[in-house]
Amino acid sequence: MAKKVSRGRKAAKSAGHPKPVVSLSNLKPPKGSRHRKVRVGRGIGSKLGKTSGSGDKGQKSRRGYSRRRGFEGGQMPLHRRMPKRGFHNPFGVTYSVVNLEELNVFPEGETVTPDLLRAHGFVRRVTDPIKVLGDGELTTKLAIHAHAFSASAKDKITKAGGTFEVVTA
Repeated sequence: MAKKVSRGRKAAKSAGHPKPVVSLSNLKPPKGSRHRKVRVGRGIGSKLGKTSGSGDKGQKSRRGYSRRRGFEGGQMPLHRRMPKRGFHNPFGVTYSVVNLEELNVFPEGETVTPDLLRAHGFVRRVTDPIKVLGDGELTTKLAIHAHAFSASAKDKITKAGGTFEVVTA
């Protein structure tokens, strides 16, 4: 009787075929990475027949249902529970304010623009237009460009020998 020879695991592996060469013709996605599309409402054998995964009855099970923003299931929504105070102007403009006395930092003859004011840290918010107010005295002759000026600021700029120009955003 012949003795049965068993080979070890390493011997069995090396006896197989060599590793295939990967090319465009034999590329495949990794196993388990691709899933078939779930087809709802296609009979009882499909797992999602009859109600198609929407449950039984109720508003959310009906065709064309879409919940509006802020809906809280019939409870009074938060935006209606909160008290309303005062008046909010939807067209109001909020300016970033710069006072004249702050502009004495710039040398004589300098052209002060909104970009320069933002770069020097006089204005924090980049999107806001800039308004120059007449608080304090202007001691240097400057050409100031801004989105708005107060009447007193215009007077003090011209008295100091400078000019002002309204810039459109």
